[in-house]
Amino acid sequence: MISIGIDVGTTAVKAIAMDPDGAVSGGAFREYDVISGERGLAEQDSAAVWRHTKDVIGSVIAQCEDRRLIRAFSISVQGDAVIPVDRNLKPLHNAVLGMDYRSKKQSAFLAEKFGEKYLYQKTGMRPHPMNSAAKILWFIEERPHVARKTWKYMTYADYMISLLGAEEPVIDYTMASRTMLFSLEEEAWMGEILDAMGLDAAKLSRPAASGTAAGVLGGALMDEWGLTSPVTLVTGGHDQTCAAVGAGVIREHIAVDSCGTAEVIGAAFKRRPLKNVMFESFYPCYCHAVKGMHFTFSLNHTAGMLLKWYRDNFCAEEVREAAGGNVYAVMEKKCSAGPSSVFVLPHFNGSGTPWCDLGSRGAFLGLTMSTGRHDITRGIMDSLAYELKINLGKLCEAGIAANELRAAGGGANSPLWLQIKADVTGCAVSTLRVREAASLGAAILGLLGAGFSTLEEAVKKAVHIDRTFTPNPGMAARYGEKFSIYQKIYGALREINSLMFAEKKNF
Repeated sequence: MISIGIDVGTTAVKAIAMDPDGAVSGGAFREYDVISGERGLAEQDSAAVWRHTKDVIGSVIAQCEDRRLIRAFSISVQGDAVIPVDRNLKPLHNAVLGMDYRSKKQSAFLAEKFGEKYLYQKTGMRPHPMNSAAKILWFIEERPHVARKTWKYMTYADYMISLLGAEEPVIDYTMASRTMLFSLEEEAWMGEILDAMGLDAAKLSRPAASGTAAGVLGGALMDEWGLTSPVTLVTGGHDQTCAAVGAGVIREHIAVDSCGTAEVIGAAFKRRPLKNVMFESFYPCYCHAVKGMHFTFSLNHTAGMLLKWYRDNFCAEEVREAAGGNVYAVMEKKCSAGPSSVFVLPHFNGSGTPWCDLGSRGAFLGLTMSTGRHDITRGIMDSLAYELKINLGKLCEAGIAANELRAAGGGANSPLWLQIKADVTGCAVSTLRVREAASLGAAILGLLGAGFSTLEEAVKKAVHIDRTFTPNPGMAARYGEKFSIYQKIYGALREINSLMFAEKKNF
């Protein structure tokens, strides 16, 4: 049999086909747009995303030699988007994405009403405009004409599985527990929060564990794609938890490093930490796609994005030399052999965890007349690894220790950067044979829900290490000296950056 894993991301949808032995037999990819605007607007045409998703699924099916073997679909999705739909699943408004911050007032109301720590204790989420709860309240207060017509407020998880033909709207626990409306202890919607919002629980989908069969593929889609055997629709999960499954992070002490535009370190754990470190460091605590486990992640907004910014503004010579090839490989080839003398505070869009300081700003330190742009290239990669080490240290303080990193995303294609991460963090850093970890994780959950495998068996067969980078003792010692300086930079610049941020807001 074949399971198709679909990853509906913020800017693209991907899918792969996989059999129970872990063999990937097809893949496809489509990009789409984000609608940005003033006052924090970030929306998306969810109907268009569905059309692209259908195209991708159709393309993957066409690559399968025997379509009769296709027996399961499961979905990995971007987090925190809210889509109000009518009874016919027609969107009544563009999807309001996680990065849309127009619900600041509603987030502040929920924080004041319940208290930030109480909400975190119960739901695992700190009040923030990105939360689905704040966005739904924004619809109720700011778009009442939409709210009155809304049958369900959906995420991409329940929206997609419903369109595919699920028996009823169902949302997996990983996505439900990201809304700040879901009790982690009871695994159910929290009535007291819904009541404060004036929201009926009937306007939300039924929660179910990841890997749960939710119906079969609709007949019209079966005909459209030329399928004859029943296809089980299986609940998937948040893209970070699916990527963790696709990287084999189904037990403690391993973390997945998803490094692309941003860098996310995801880790699994069984018992919820009682310490305040997670709350104070802005680490969420929500359901893992693995039954009985929880999940958290750190976030650095600018990882690959910062290298791209530097490439576009300062590396025209390397762009010409690459002649349409891999510019980053050319940039890295010219880097110095050891740690850079340049420190880079990569807070070009505010800081990520563990500070989440919107007023922080980027900085280059240690420049001299002898500094070359390749020293800065290395300094960017070094400093991003220092940020990674800071977050791993905070997670360890919370009782979530990782001694191995599994690399996914575009950053996994840079041997130099992976070795730097190993030297800086002291962790083994491994790449994966299948780099599309979120799609792979969804396909694994599809096997589970369709009854063709256990999670452990599927991960063992499907997830394979490609290459491992281990710390170099001599280089690690040199980086240790550099890190002792780096970890003081944010605090030293915090007051200056706050003044600059305040001045900008006054104009």
